Amino acid sequence: MLTPGQAADCPQFITVMDKIRIPGPVGRPRTRPDAVAADKAYSSRANRAYLRKRHVKAVIPEKKDQAVNRRKKGSRGGRPVSHDTDLYKERNTVERCFQKIKTWRALATRYDKAPESYEAGLYLRGSVMWLKLLTSTT
Repeated sequence: MLTPGQAADCPQFITVMDKIRIPGPVGRPRTRPDAVAADKAYSSRANRAYLRKRHVKAVIPEKKDQAVNRRKKGSRGGRPVSHDTDLYKERNTVERCFQKIKTWRALATRYDKAPESYEAGLYLRGSVMWLKLLTSTT
């Protein structure tokens, strides 16, 4: 899913979650991951409610202003959100992969105007990264 560069990613969260397909050894692919790790930008009531409804563990830290507002309400503010810090640390792997992808200047600055050209560049960059990984381990 490709959005304009100036658009926020948070409103696209549910759309992206609906498109997830996790292939297994047999049968149809799973559409519900065990957990979703995201940064504080995705910490909204709507996103958390969506994940709760689908029985997906949300590994999203709470924003400071949300925590302050929750505490201001006292006992009516509800419980603090649960947060698995060990699972959240795995986000680092994904962020490093995005950084490696963006080392290609054409992908980082989005020179390609057509979405198909940009997506082709992503596939090409992914292939190069995969080939480097294969050649470095042998």
